[in-house]
Amino acid sequence: MGGGFFFFFDFADNNYIQFKFTCDGENLSPGLVLDNIPEGTKSLALIMDDTDSPNGEFVHWVMWNMPVKSKIVQNKAEGIVGKNTQGKNMYYGPCPPNGMHTYHFKVYALNSLLELPASSGKAELLKAIEGHIIELAVLKGRYSRKSEPVGK
Repeated sequence: MGGGFFFFFDFADNNYIQFKFTCDGENLSPGLVLDNIPEGTKSLALIMDDTDSPNGEFVHWVMWNMPVKSKIVQNKAEGIVGKNTQGKNMYYGPCPPNGMHTYHFKVYALNSLLELPASSGKAELLKAIEGHIIELAVLKGRYSRKSEPVGK
């Protein structure tokens, strides 16, 4: 894997996630900008999860077969949306029951499209991308329901 692939949202790494992207706001999926997409990338995959969940990991967003673009528009990401922890094929914004939670966003540059049904979730996606990852980029965001709304 290389070392220059990265992305950003409307918030900085390890910073507060804007209110509009949470369950307390509009529950919009954030747009992202990718830079230094590795040569040979045929598709992108994305996973957003919360490992601070009191019941273990909570998967908020799973996508694959995303087109290779440098900009993905807010609430209009293209590709196949997989199942989140609630069993729904949708983005589910941060909605922690207590305290500050850290959300991990991972974007995978892949060397192929994936043959994966939309009924799949994170575990199936991770298995399907084995041997196809060119590079991985990671960003963290934080949110607490008791904090003041940020970036309404």
